[in-house]
Amino acid sequence: MESQLFSTSPSIFHFPSPKTLFSNKTTHRNPNFSSFTPKRKLAIQAKLMEKENKLWGGRFEQTVTDKVEKFTESISFDKELYKHDIMGSKAHASMLAKQGLMSESDKDSILKGLDEIQRKIEAGEFEWREDREDVHMNIEATLTEMIGEPAKKLHTARSRNDQVLTDFKLWCRDAIDRIAASIKNLQVALVKLALNNEGLIVPGYTHLQRAQPVLLPHLLLAYVEQLERDAGRLLDCKLRMNFCPLGACALAGTGLPIDRFMTSEALGFTAPMRNSIDAVSDRDFIMEFLSANSITAIHLSRLGEEWVLWASEEFGFLTPSDSVSTGSSIMPQKKNPDPMELVRGKSARVIGDLVTLLTLCKGLPLAYNRDLQEDKEPVFDSVKTVVGMLEVSAEFAQNITFNQERIQKSLPAGHLDATTLADYLVNKAREEMWRGEGEGLPREKYVDNSYSRGGIRRDKSGLPFRTAHEIVGTCVHLCVSRNLRLEDLTLDDLKRINPAFQQDVYEYLGVENAVNKFCSYGSTGSACVANQLDYWVAKLEISKI
Repeated sequence: MESQLFSTSPSIFHFPSPKTLFSNKTTHRNPNFSSFTPKRKLAIQAKLMEKENKLWGGRFEQTVTDKVEKFTESISFDKELYKHDIMGSKAHASMLAKQGLMSESDKDSILKGLDEIQRKIEAGEFEWREDREDVHMNIEATLTEMIGEPAKKLHTARSRNDQVLTDFKLWCRDAIDRIAASIKNLQVALVKLALNNEGLIVPGYTHLQRAQPVLLPHLLLAYVEQLERDAGRLLDCKLRMNFCPLGACALAGTGLPIDRFMTSEALGFTAPMRNSIDAVSDRDFIMEFLSANSITAIHLSRLGEEWVLWASEEFGFLTPSDSVSTGSSIMPQKKNPDPMELVRGKSARVIGDLVTLLTLCKGLPLAYNRDLQEDKEPVFDSVKTVVGMLEVSAEFAQNITFNQERIQKSLPAGHLDATTLADYLVNKAREEMWRGEGEGLPREKYVDNSYSRGGIRRDKSGLPFRTAHEIVGTCVHLCVSRNLRLEDLTLDDLKRINPAFQQDVYEYLGVENAVNKFCSYGSTGSACVANQLDYWVAKLEISKI
């Protein structure tokens, strides 16, 4: 994709002459044709006549071989950029006319021709030709066929190097908007799911072991928060991406009086890129884009893993509807949450697309290298895959029910209220200390704002949490030995472990009581989660009706 178009021919078409075609000179394209039959000679000549001279072919005497042409073409995938290529060409033509590098009538012919090409593409009437290599040359060659000489002025002060980067940035900007919209749709689905399950307590896990009780809406909103950061990363990436390479040409810019600021503004960019070599050679904006996609895919994979586990017989916490489930070809009883399994699996593709780009770019010298033709397919795949993952996750969220009875039966196991019991001891010691100070305990008991009672040294902040942790660990050990819950222990049992326990300890035991004791900002306490829900309902403009 080098430099501007310089053609020594008055036409873009160049066919070999019979003298050249049938000479005795043997080349990689032209063997000794004198030994061929007249019929075969005509067939070969007809095949060669089908091929155009390349737009860059002025200095070449031979056409590329079929294998080289097939290996180097990119039209099979980069035609995805057609709309953005036409946008860029329109802006470029308008700038050239303003700068006196083409006439207004030529500009009008080009704009009209480009509109007709876009209409044909979108109507399925456009012929994409492999021998024209890529989307840019397909459109330019077709435009030349349609309007003639004016089309040849379109590539003035432009290389395919800056042209393709302009197209690609425009495409990526639109792709980011599509992904961000899909993220919001999933967020809305998760918030609605949370609203439909307010007050439902589920086991919270660390190390995939029972940890503490949490409200299901709190858990679902954790994914909403992650998705919000995913959207933020994409929008940050879009801001850094939004600088225009058009006019950088092959690498060094141009000696023609173009106005890069005009084309940049016309295409909605923040400004032209400052350095023409950087403009055509770096793909960091794609690496950042695919990195953001990979993080999104990992978040979706984690959601998929959790819901696959929860749908299993071992958990049984949720049931997907038949409309988002599949069966087995051999086991009649099976009902599989396949969409979320594939969400988990497809994250590998998205991560792989990022690794492809990183590996592609790691050893390239400045400026443009043909290797960079390979940057597009991983991006197209990443975007398509991430959008699909987001859409099917939202669909799945709208078609599941949580099995409240099964969840309720599972809650007693695991001593989920143990940490809350430790908090009780810390609070109890603090309350007793302040109450004792008011009840006339001997002042000599206090040493450096602390006092000793029952062998435990306490300061005015209460019982040290590590001490409380050890006491509750002893309580849990007793429960395990007797196959009891913490709330099943009698007050005498608790007092034998530590005299600090009082009758009010039972206000902290049991998962419902434990959840109600959470009060820190962002915690799983009912009031805190209600505030979080209100925030997201307002931010995402969700109707509670």
